[in-house]
Parts: sequence; structure tokens; C-alpha cells
Amino acid sequence: MKTEYVMGNAAIALGALAAGAGLAAGYPGTPSSEIIETIAKFNDGNVHVEWSVNEKAALEVAAAASYSGARTLVTMKQVGLNVASDPLMSLAYVGVEGGMVIVSADDPGPISSQTEQDTRRFASFARIPVFDPASPEEAYQMIQDAFACSEKYHTPVLFRPTTRVCHAYASIEIPESFSVKTPAGFVKNSNRWVIFPRLSFANHTMIEKRNPEIGEEYSSYRFNTVEGDLSASKAILTGGISYAYVKEILRNRKDVKLIRVATPHPIPERFLLQALEGVQEVLCIEELSPVLEEAAVSLTGLHHLPLTVLGKRSGHIPHAGENSADSLRPVIAAFTGAADCPDSPDLSDMPALPVRPPVLCAGCPHRASFYAVKAAMKGKKANFCGDIGCYTLGNAMPLDMVDTCLCMGAGVTMAQGLHWINPDAVNFAFIGDSTFFASGMTGVVNALYNQARMVLVVLDNSTTAMTGHQPHPGTGKTMMGDIVAKIDLVKILEGMGVQKIRVTDPLDLSKAVETVKDCAATEGVSAIIFKSPCVAITKPDGLMEIGEDCIQCHRCIREIGCPGLVIREGKVAVDAGLCTGCGLCAQLCPKNAIYPAKR
Repeated sequence: MKTEYVMGNAAIALGALAAGAGLAAGYPGTPSSEIIETIAKFNDGNVHVEWSVNEKAALEVAAAASYSGARTLVTMKQVGLNVASDPLMSLAYVGVEGGMVIVSADDPGPISSQTEQDTRRFASFARIPVFDPASPEEAYQMIQDAFACSEKYHTPVLFRPTTRVCHAYASIEIPESFSVKTPAGFVKNSNRWVIFPRLSFANHTMIEKRNPEIGEEYSSYRFNTVEGDLSASKAILTGGISYAYVKEILRNRKDVKLIRVATPHPIPERFLLQALEGVQEVLCIEELSPVLEEAAVSLTGLHHLPLTVLGKRSGHIPHAGENSADSLRPVIAAFTGAADCPDSPDLSDMPALPVRPPVLCAGCPHRASFYAVKAAMKGKKANFCGDIGCYTLGNAMPLDMVDTCLCMGAGVTMAQGLHWINPDAVNFAFIGDSTFFASGMTGVVNALYNQARMVLVVLDNSTTAMTGHQPHPGTGKTMMGDIVAKIDLVKILEGMGVQKIRVTDPLDLSKAVETVKDCAATEGVSAIIFKSPCVAITKPDGLMEIGEDCIQCHRCIREIGCPGLVIREGKVAVDAGLCTGCGLCAQLCPKNAIYPAKR
């Protein structure tokens, strides 16, 4: 064995490898992205690892491998589970052969997501088990238990780390090397693997019978624990990262019972009933949905317990956002009757962290793309449908170029909806190159088939930038390290039937503006591919400077909002630590007072 100091996501990946996983597939999404990357890093070639084109594809690839007896891992963030929900719901009925664990990383806050979904709800909806780790160390061990559970009950299993578990660090002991569990191979059996209504009915009945058995097994699970004063009349019921916060607050206090549930579905009923014995009042602390709270309420009613259940429904715990030790400390103090939690550190004098709104990086080609469209459409009626990625930040002032943003791929189809009701406007759909492959192509086909008019704008920066610069089908590299043929965006659009396709560099402002005007005047579907690499990948080392002939009109700052341009002592200046020398500011300066710095 050896010790590794790793991020929570890496602990999950290493736990999957320790469990003998032979295939890992996923789609990048914060806070889950590093799981696949870690598996690729430690892969000796015996594990197939891939960034799939989207979450649905990843789950279906893994399902077939699991049918063949391989242990498989699928990774995504919580909104990605929406995309994968179609195969998941059917797979819950069909079942698996090799253990299959689906990591859906939740994002309370939300810190980098559209929603605050709770994967525990999806587990209940799909009628499958879910594990809820509280730390990287637990995640390493618990995901191995999840594989064992999956294989024992022939069911996919959900694994729900949250952002703070995914991104925390800890030391864990791992084997010197990993071995893949040898799969038996696919055995044809249409009565098992082909989902028909009769089979679905029979399997649904089986699932409802099976889940209480899993709950009973969970009642003895090592991570479902009771701590503190076992005879106390007050208890705190918690799980996930909230358990770590409560432990930090209580420290060595023994005047309250602490009940932790790590397997919220199927609920370990016998464990909870035993843990709540003698308790008169329980405070349920959890992030997002009141899953444990509802379980406590249900058990109270079913078994006529003399128990008062407090939590989100009673207003003691907020429904939205993250918990933290700071936010929970006064709640726990009030519940236990203590003036404070004296063993906890006093953080009241700490200054508040500064607020930094998210912005496009200095030199980001997306800024130039948005500005070119804005300049071309000045004085004209136009709508701008955005999408999920770095370019969502195009909504910020002064660009203000994202009118809608719903979910991945929706910008392409929403532009069509706007067209049918607002035919007098030019309707643009902005989408990144990775997102185009993930969920944009269907929308383009829909526009062509239904004869909508829109301008598709693909912001091609040759990476999946927002989630950490993962490769995608257009980059020509796989997570197995293979160099493959790049999927050509132009050829795809041509094959679909798009008649006008223009490829241009957004940092050539005048040409970019003319390209936009040309496509905006075109009937039907036209496409612009703004092609320029992500500035974080190319790492340019150029620099602009402001000449003495600058008239301080501040147009460069007012119109593009680049963080590389600042005001110092009332004058425009270049921040040498941020500027990349992209030259966009120089192209809109009315006095040509901005130019490349001399070496």
C-alpha cells in the first residue's frame, strides 16, 4: 500500500479502480470533472476510459459493458443526470450484471450550475440505491461498497458527492497497483436485456420487494452511525458533508445524540428506529431536499413515535444553498439550549471574503465574437440565445449579449422558438464547440427540417474550457491518449444541409463584423464558426500598451469590459499581469492609441 494526498474526486476515481472497474465514461461538469481525469492518469491501459459526447451516451456505453460483466463507472454533475435520465430509468428496471456506479456530483449553492438538484431525489424516483459520502476518505471506501451493492442486487447505484467533498483533499492509502475485474462477456438473453412492458411490470414488482431488503442491509452499514449521548432526548439527524460540519461544531460535546445516514435510499428503517429510540426532538440537517427529514416524519407517523421533527419544513434549516459550520453553529446552539458551542472555534472576527463576479478571461476570443455580433447588429432588432459554458458570461455588462440561457443545447432550439413569434428579429444561437457535439446538433436538424430562420454561432475555442479544458470530438485526442481524426464542424453542418457556413477569426474584428452582417441577411439557417483557441491553452505572451496620444475616451473599457484594461489615477492602463496582447481593444480605439508593446 502507498499513501496519496488527493482531491475528493481523485479519491472516488481511485476507489473505483480499487474496486476493479474496467470501464469509465462521463461528460465533464464541475464539480465532477477530475474523476475521469484521475482514472486516465492511473490507467495502465487495462481500463477503457472516455469522455463521451454527453451523459446519455456515457451511461449507455457503460450499461452495455456492465451487461457483459464489467464493473463500470459513469460520471457527471447533477444537471447531467437529467440528460442521462432516459436510459437510467429503464436501466433501473432492466438491471445490470457487473457492478455499475453512477457518480452524480451535486452542487449546493449553486457554485457552478443552473440548478440545486438533489441526486437523492433521483434515487428515489428511479427506485435505486444511493450513497452519500461525507469526506474524500469515506468516498474512497464507500464507492467500493457501492460497486459491491450494485453487483449483489444487479442494479445501477447512484453515488452523490457534493462540491465540498469533490474538492476537499485528504490522505488515503491505495494499492501499489490496480487490477480490473475480469468480465465474463456478454451472454445473449432477450428475456433479460430487451425491455418490454411485460418484463418491466415483473421487474417493477421485483424492485419494490428488493428495496426493503437493501434498506434492512443498510441498517447494519458501517457508515450509518450513532454518536454522542445515546440516551439523550435530543438528536441531530444528518448525512453527507453536513455530517462533517455538525461534527466540527459539536466537537467533544456528549449532551446530544448524533445520527448519521450515509445511505438515504432505500432508507435504513430499522437503524433509524433504533437510533431515534428515546428521542423526543430531532433536528434534521442536510443540504437541498429534506430527504432525511421526510423519512423521520414518515417513521414518526407509521410507528406513532412521540417525536418532534425539525428541519427545513419547520424553518430551522434553509431550503436553498450550502450549509456550513458558520451557518449551522447558531442553529445547533439554539436547538441544544446552549448559549453557544464553546468547543468550536470563534470565527466571528474574520472579514468577509471579497465578491468577485465571474468574467471572461482577458484575451478570451468569446469577447471578440460577442462584440462582433453586437457591432454588426447595432440599430437592428436581434435576440441572442446563449448556452452553457464560458460564453454564458457574455451576459455581463458591458457586452450584455446573452438574452436567454436554459440548459445545454437549448440556445439552438430557443432561437427557433423566438423566430416563430418574433420573425422581424434576427435570432442568434451561441454555442461552444464541445456543447455543439454534446447537445447542439439535434437543434440544428430541427431548424432545417422546420424551416426556421436563425444564425448559429459556434464559438470554437478547441476545448471544453469551463470545466477544465477536457478534449472533445473536435480536438482529435481521446482520454486513452489516442490521436484520432478530428470531427469537422463544417462537414457536419454541410451534411445536415446548412447552405451558408462561414469560418472566421473573431479577433479580426472588421472581417468578423462583415461575416455577421452577411449571415444575418440570409434566409433560413446560416452558421458562423468563430475559430480561435482558448487563451488559457495557447498562453500567449504578448502585451498591449497605451500611447501618449490616448484621449481618455474610455471606449475600450466601456465597450468590451476586458479585465486586462484598468483605470489608474483616472487614466486607462494595461494590467501587464492579465493582458495577452489579443489586440481587440486596439481595433476599436478611435485614435489608434493602443498597440503591441515593444519587447
